[in-house]
Amino acid sequence: MYTLGLSCYYHDSALSLLKDGEIIACVQEERFSRKKNDARFPTKALDYLINEYSLSNDNLKDIIFYEKPFLKFERIIETIINNAPKSLGFALKSLPEWLGSKLNLKATLKKEFKNFGLDQINILFSEHHFSHAAASFYTSPFADALCVTIDGVGEWSTASIIEFNSNNVKFLKEMHFPNSIGILYSAFTYFLGFKINSGEYKLMGLAPYGDINDEETKNFIEIIKNNFITIHDDGSIKLNLSYFKFHYANQTINKPKFESTLKLKKRNEESNINQSHCNLALAIQTITEEIILKIIRSAKLLTNSKNLCLAGGVALNCVANKKILDEGIFEDIWIHPNPGDAGASLGAALGYYYRNKPYLPGKHKFTPFLGPEFSALDIKRSLRRFDIGFKTYNQIDLINKVSDDLFNNKVVGWFQDRMEWGPRALGNRSILANPCSSDMQKKLNLKIKFRESFRPFAPIVLKEKASKIFNTHGKTSSFMQYTFPLVESRSPQIFELPIDQRIKDISIKLPAITHVDNSARIQTVSREENEKIYDLITAFESKSSFPVLINTSFNVRGEPIVCSPDDAIKCFLNTNMDILILDNFYITKNN
Repeated sequence: MYTLGLSCYYHDSALSLLKDGEIIACVQEERFSRKKNDARFPTKALDYLINEYSLSNDNLKDIIFYEKPFLKFERIIETIINNAPKSLGFALKSLPEWLGSKLNLKATLKKEFKNFGLDQINILFSEHHFSHAAASFYTSPFADALCVTIDGVGEWSTASIIEFNSNNVKFLKEMHFPNSIGILYSAFTYFLGFKINSGEYKLMGLAPYGDINDEETKNFIEIIKNNFITIHDDGSIKLNLSYFKFHYANQTINKPKFESTLKLKKRNEESNINQSHCNLALAIQTITEEIILKIIRSAKLLTNSKNLCLAGGVALNCVANKKILDEGIFEDIWIHPNPGDAGASLGAALGYYYRNKPYLPGKHKFTPFLGPEFSALDIKRSLRRFDIGFKTYNQIDLINKVSDDLFNNKVVGWFQDRMEWGPRALGNRSILANPCSSDMQKKLNLKIKFRESFRPFAPIVLKEKASKIFNTHGKTSSFMQYTFPLVESRSPQIFELPIDQRIKDISIKLPAITHVDNSARIQTVSREENEKIYDLITAFESKSSFPVLINTSFNVRGEPIVCSPDDAIKCFLNTNMDILILDNFYITKNN
């Protein structure tokens, strides 16, 4: 029998499918619809699952939505009343939708599933933060763990501390709306010119350009702490709501008050970035890390567990995750590859499945490769549709040829097997390149990814050799959960250079993957985890002496990661990518 988890109608709609408790598929609607962060009911993802796994009324009964709409509606109504009359416009815009399809969500979802012939199903509802936490714990290798979930907001909760063991779940502590670490971080994301719910990682990437010793950075930290927020010893916070509008309007911040207090104009999305923007990004990143560490320390005091699971959108902040790792107060930490709302679809399904049975860690070994895969016939049909020539190689010869191409500074689109689950490419839908090249960072940003020039690229490195290049101290990062400093350092005079020149330091050996603060968001890989990418890195190492490649997601700015061969070919043809590998098919633009 199958169990299906569902998240949709806010952002990043997704489906997660269990077969007798085993995770067999997890898919986001955006990968099929090609609309970034698609929030609509996942019709295309559902169509894929039905066809791939022959889902029917006979084998699928229980569908679990990732949150409870009545509790969420209660929060919205109470917030509207508490903020009247300022909230009138927000009420007029949001209430009609809620009083229609959202409040009667069970009927809405039943209608959607009936369109696919699934009319004998049970629609059940999980709690938002429990869905996040369950996705982390029930994919972990732990028999017991403390789970900390931090995001914008669920129904009421904005942060939760939950204790799990194989037979029991216990809620220990919660922080409630409107006080939210996720919303605070998103507010500064917006103020710095990036999009909420998709640009937070850009703020994280911009922060290292700030100078912690600059008086302006110190001043920003002081201003934020004295005006925007009160931070308590246990990590709970109280926002000064006069600086925000999210609690009564369809806007996040009180822009004039932000600008007046910070003495800085809100940055427009495509405008130039100056040092003040960098320093502000560093200030809010530093404050966020301080808050998270206080929560983690206070959580540790509530339980004897030696294991920590992290969940919620804030768990994608790999810089903060590294600070938690450095605390050393837990023996082990687990962060699954999709801790945001899409990943909560998996937690909804897993939490329901294990509601009355013990969790046996290791029974079903977790893999992130849970999306569609395509046959050689599928790939040939795509290549014919685009009238593209190709060559085919056996696996050994392909690895040798592509490693030569990478060594010679070719950019390779690498499409293999099942698509990975989560917002980060993990070696099956990746763009790969030479990290030793002095101009590769610029080439990838401007000619392939079409994105901001300040952003670094993540490396994928052989697990057993990672400590030779990065100061990992034996820790692994299979899903890009952490940043680690490189053994080799950038020049300390980095801040004397103009902003757009700082990341172009060619005196270091791996300039394309070394951020300005001498860190990298690494993925460690073993042969067991991904044989093909492991063998490719090994072959590249034999030519370059470095067991590492650039690994960035196979997409361009504003688009989801590619899913199908058609998606990959379109991306290849519309960029300056040199080579496309579709399984064992080798394609160049000269074929």
